[in-house]
Amino acid sequence: MRSIRPLAVVYLCFVLVLSTSAQQSPAPPVQAPALLQSALAALAGANSVSDVTLAGTARRIAGSDDESGTAVLKAITGATRVELTLPSGQRTEIMNISGGQLAGTWIGTDGVSHAIADHNLLLIDPGWFFPVFPLSRGLATGYVATYVGSETKDSLAVQHLSISQQPAGTSDTAALLQHLSQVDLYLDSSTHLPVAMAFNIHPDDNALLDIPIEIRFSDYRPVNGVQVPFHVQKFLNNGLILDLQFQSAILNSGLSASAF
Repeated sequence: MRSIRPLAVVYLCFVLVLSTSAQQSPAPPVQAPALLQSALAALAGANSVSDVTLAGTARRIAGSDDESGTAVLKAITGATRVELTLPSGQRTEIMNISGGQLAGTWIGTDGVSHAIADHNLLLIDPGWFFPVFPLSRGLATGYVATYVGSETKDSLAVQHLSISQQPAGTSDTAALLQHLSQVDLYLDSSTHLPVAMAFNIHPDDNALLDIPIEIRFSDYRPVNGVQVPFHVQKFLNNGLILDLQFQSAILNSGLSASAF
């Protein structure tokens, strides 16, 4: 028996070393496309969404102007129409990249139509207020998703992803296109629902100057099996410029690109 005990001790030590080594093995890297798939599943499950119409109240802040009114926002994949009815008048913004052509217009309270610069139409999807469409586009051919890491945003644990177009080549033009199209998504680490989305806009005459925009999503409610954020806030340079609280959401009503 005395000769067996040393062997038993050696065996136990070997098992302990293997166990400790296994516990210290690094976790497998997070795959961004898989995380995007999980987020899309959290939003829509197995449901297909072709269009959305959201209606509710809007608070618009621009400098010393602070006014409240109503809002109607419509979207399909690649196109949006935002209509605000405020005491100062009607404001409309239309963006459409669904046909492969860039088209955008904003109309102020004076009724005059102004073109949106093409470099402000290059985001993965203009549907900033309805995250199903940007997430779906991020999984399409020609786009690349990158996992940035785990972070804390507004005291909430989130998973940070970056999505952009993946142009061919390595030229300066390709690099600029990738940058102009970039959108950063922040997903709730527990539910994988989008908490925020960030991107840059640019002056009409300077595509190289970044102006940060952040969209925050909250008050998710199920509508026909789809999780819809009923509270959406838009920030410019960390300052609130638009606060939307929806009262209704209609999905798959048959909107077409001609509505935009």
